[in-house]
Amino acid sequence: MKNILFIHQSAELYGSDKTLLQLLQNLDKKRFYPVVVLPSNGPLKEELKKNNIEVEIAPVLKLYRGLVKPQNTIKFFFEISTGLKTLKQLHKTHKFDIVYSNTLAVLLGLLFAWRKSIKHIWHVHEIIEKPTFFKKAFIKLLSLSSTETIIFNSIATQKFWSVNSQIRNKGFVVWNGIEDNFEGKPKKVELVRKNLFHSNKDEIIIGLVGRISRWKGQFLLLEAFQKLSLKYSNIKLVFIGDTPPNQKHFKENLKTEIQQNNLENKVLIIPFQNEINNVWQAIDIVAVPSTEPEPFGMVAIEAMAASKPVIAANHGGLQEIVVNNKTGYLFEPNNVESLESVLEELILNEERRIEFGVEGKNRVKNNFTVTKYVEKIERILT
Repeated sequence: MKNILFIHQSAELYGSDKTLLQLLQNLDKKRFYPVVVLPSNGPLKEELKKNNIEVEIAPVLKLYRGLVKPQNTIKFFFEISTGLKTLKQLHKTHKFDIVYSNTLAVLLGLLFAWRKSIKHIWHVHEIIEKPTFFKKAFIKLLSLSSTETIIFNSIATQKFWSVNSQIRNKGFVVWNGIEDNFEGKPKKVELVRKNLFHSNKDEIIIGLVGRISRWKGQFLLLEAFQKLSLKYSNIKLVFIGDTPPNQKHFKENLKTEIQQNNLENKVLIIPFQNEINNVWQAIDIVAVPSTEPEPFGMVAIEAMAASKPVIAANHGGLQEIVVNNKTGYLFEPNNVESLESVLEELILNEERRIEFGVEGKNRVKNNFTVTKYVEKIERILT
């Protein structure tokens, strides 16, 4: 049996959090024993504990834009000692065979694996174009010989980072996968539409599920919706999700935009929902209008698994998920007219929404199952 130390950047249940949870839930426990280090308590920790997976809380040396501030830099260096001390104690007990850093945002695994001469695997879920300093720094870190294997979550992510042979020669693409359990319960779906969306059965719900942030496309979608709302009275827009830590201003700005356009009765901001299956089923059209390339796009496969048509920006990993004019539409990134046009196509055509939904679900079953995802990673861990 191999003992594996997994280090992750957060304890929430968004994209990379879910992929880690699915991996650990389905990992062959006769062959692999996982121990997880998270930076804080949260829903991910609770789900891992339910699955009897050992979890420790410690600083993971997370990189973020505010790190350049003097007070944050001092805190970061203080956390190095605390984090390494925690891993040292865990290593005494488990004698880890592999250190698995899940996302580029955490540096603790790389440092600990290097100091202890343990095999290091880096699972890359990000495309980081800005700031340029971070991009250049990560290219150097990924090139280091102390990282033996790199897992990229899409071809787009691999192409972005594989700028030299040191990275290319140790890289593998493993698409994320999900459990096929996205069927909602009819009565609960009705309650979601009534009580959460404040919608009647005749309204067409357009939904964006994900963090409210600089690049997820909430403001672009709102602009397109505002124009469509002048033509169609039977549409409603829902944003489901919260802001990242220390970025509440994005949510406040979004609220202001909604109010200024007199859309309070047509656009809702709803916190992250635990019973997401019923939420997916209550939405009619799913939008993933990311203004920067998505490394993968978990929400797209979740929506397709729920038999929903997906409108997505035509860049990054989304191009590998959504098949244009078959499972949804790909629109020109950052082009509000292009987004408005494809939204209107689906607003006017219920038959096409259903057809795209059926095709999308079949595509997920054939390409994005958790079984395929775990099998490929287990081969890399062996």
